[in-house]
Amino acid sequence: MTYAEAGVDITAGDDVVRQIAGHVRRTHGPRVLGGHGAFAGCFRLDYNEKLFRRNFREPVLVACTDSVGSKVLLASKLGIYDTVGQDCVAMNVNDLIVQGAEPLFFVDYIGIHQDVPQRVAQIVKGVADGCQIAGCSLISGETAALKDLYGPDEFDLVGFAVGVCERRRMIEESHPEAGDVILGLAASGVHSNGFTLVRAIIRERQLELDRVYPELDEARPLGEVLLTPTRIYVKPVVSVLRRYRVKRPVRGMAHITGGGLPNNVNRALGSHLNARIDRGSWQVGPVFGFLQKHGNVDEQEMFRVFNMGIGFVLIVRSHFAESIQHALTRSGEKVCVLGQVEPGTGQVVLD
Repeated sequence: MTYAEAGVDITAGDDVVRQIAGHVRRTHGPRVLGGHGAFAGCFRLDYNEKLFRRNFREPVLVACTDSVGSKVLLASKLGIYDTVGQDCVAMNVNDLIVQGAEPLFFVDYIGIHQDVPQRVAQIVKGVADGCQIAGCSLISGETAALKDLYGPDEFDLVGFAVGVCERRRMIEESHPEAGDVILGLAASGVHSNGFTLVRAIIRERQLELDRVYPELDEARPLGEVLLTPTRIYVKPVVSVLRRYRVKRPVRGMAHITGGGLPNNVNRALGSHLNARIDRGSWQVGPVFGFLQKHGNVDEQEMFRVFNMGIGFVLIVRSHFAESIQHALTRSGEKVCVLGQVEPGTGQVVLD
């Protein structure tokens, strides 16, 4: 018997490494050491070249891991593999910046039925695209061919990100206060949460993924609308944080993932505060109304499962709210004032 007959094609694996090399290299900057294909990636935290000097006084490394979840099942079904890579990066780096960290590097893991080089290369292309948007380097990764775990055409995608923040600039030390303003950044769509419910609605209502539904207000078919990559908020948010070297106008932040606004914004509050959010302060995207209608989903459940059009939240001092809103808008974000912080018990109140 051979390893290939048992289910693992080493030659195909080597072909994957060759095909993804270009995608990996385009994310590298002066802090990445070593070449593609090493056993581990190397990254300099400090570097002293005059053109690129950026040393840290009291650096704190911030790390997280996340996956794309069951959204990959939809990608497999449609044969579209280059968008979920960006989702994977977004789910991690958007979490990192909540702490005030700057993403440094990214590592991915792909578990797959068998190595199909072109397919894996498309997944990694999406990861590299996301890394470039976030300004971090893809320095290592792993592809595991596991026929015993994944069925034909199935795969899983997981990411790991590391960032850095000056100790005194960490957002967790700057707690919100009553009167602070809550700013919301628009989502690009469903992002990467709630797809178990999305797929159940599609299955139960026999919706067609390749059909254009007028109520979505899109020229694209339903499947492509749902696969719209998660928006990456790194550069606009980090740019705002860097503007204020002494003052601390950003009191807290939240990445709106599973649990929606109610179960993510509350994580940025103290137990003595509430976040009062006006549900009429932003336009909920048509994809959410489409899913709610076809799935007969209660509105409270919609807000508990989906981001409902808001992908990221900043809690800022009221005096700086207008200037921060303008700065984020100039960076290309759609920004709205969601509400404000008030005395309470650590709850998010949706009016």
